Amino acid sequence: MDVINWQWALIIGSSVILFIISPYAKSPNQFFRATKLNKKPNAFVLTGSLIISWIFAKSITNAANLGLDFGIVGGIAYAGYYLSFAVAGIIIYRMRKYGGFKSIHQFLTSKFGRSAMVLFSILISIRLFNEVWSNTTVIGTYFGPQGSESFYWAIIVFTFLTLAYAMKGGLSSSIFTDVIQMGLFSVLLGVILWSIFTKDDFTIKEAATSGTWSFELGLNLFFAAIIQSFSYPFHDPVLTDRGFISSPKVTLKSFMWASVLGGLCIILFSIIGVYAQSKGMVGQAAVEVGKAFGVVILLVINFIMITSAASTLDSTFSSFSKLLSIDLKMGKDISLGRASMAAVAILGTLPILLDAEILSATTISGTMVIGLTPVFIFWNMEVPKISFHLSVICGLIFGFLLVFELFPKALIFTNGKYADLLWVNVFGITSCMILYVIPKWIKR
Repeated sequence: MDVINWQWALIIGSSVILFIISPYAKSPNQFFRATKLNKKPNAFVLTGSLIISWIFAKSITNAANLGLDFGIVGGIAYAGYYLSFAVAGIIIYRMRKYGGFKSIHQFLTSKFGRSAMVLFSILISIRLFNEVWSNTTVIGTYFGPQGSESFYWAIIVFTFLTLAYAMKGGLSSSIFTDVIQMGLFSVLLGVILWSIFTKDDFTIKEAATSGTWSFELGLNLFFAAIIQSFSYPFHDPVLTDRGFISSPKVTLKSFMWASVLGGLCIILFSIIGVYAQSKGMVGQAAVEVGKAFGVVILLVINFIMITSAASTLDSTFSSFSKLLSIDLKMGKDISLGRASMAAVAILGTLPILLDAEILSATTISGTMVIGLTPVFIFWNMEVPKISFHLSVICGLIFGFLLVFELFPKALIFTNGKYADLLWVNVFGITSCMILYVIPKWIKR
């Protein structure tokens, strides 16, 4: 039995098992909110769900590749994004405890009006749409080159099987399977690291001291990640939906733990790339290390990708169905929720099937949503409704300046990769803050 057949067995076998053991949602509360007879996820379950839903296939692939490029500094830089959990946890806690809000959409509608809620919904819809193809593409690359028949079939089968168990229980299925997937991820990551560190020629000290602490070699990304963490979590309903299903106290505790443990998982996974760097490997770090260690470790790495992608994909389907049914008030009907899951699965897969080149044009980057920073950081500040639009549109403009490389080079004060990302965010977030408060000053 060759490697590809084993990979097919992992995808089909794990998906069928998850389908069998997933709970079947019989009520809208079970399907959209993962609650049953007032029983809500506890801190352990919620923390595991938060971590694994954000450790998606694309993120751990990036972590490994950053370890290859910059050493452990690259992994720590990418882990900077996990400050997002702490930021979101504290703000959502305060919004619920002192503002009485039950969702992000309720907050935006009551404070800034329906137009703000619609614009926000468009942004997060594109985010969810992107989550489908960005994660399934990673899975496809383990079965064949991008564009090959095996690449496409792997994506289609994986998406369909994940959709099947997600449709069965909605958010209940997503959170239930997240705990299992988090456990699997931890075990598999442990196996990979054990294999790496039991090699005589690579030590923990070598991994910990790899890389250079300079802007050119990782710190540009680190500081950009910290800046974006004050807006990035709020355009991801996979994260924010989990902020309103348990009690405020349990939620805050879970988000704080997820920030620490999620960041640690990313740093540990980046060690795969650090090892690849020490051996002079090139290409996709995780794939190359898997090949170097043989079939078993390659399958373990493949399985960790499957586990991570599935957890994010089922969460994406659940969040999209909640967005339409609950947040946009299209009807609390489970059949509508299941139909919307199927719709985003198909729409999110089409870009891959039509033309891989259009993928880069469909992404809403973290920079494009920096305009959400003052909206949520100053959530209880009284400002005119126009403040939301000025800040969010300003963020979108800076995002496009980054994407199309139109930001003035004279305003980039560091060198190396991600320097433009850092300084676009520095000037962008400053501009958004100013535009957010100007209407308040004028009104005075």
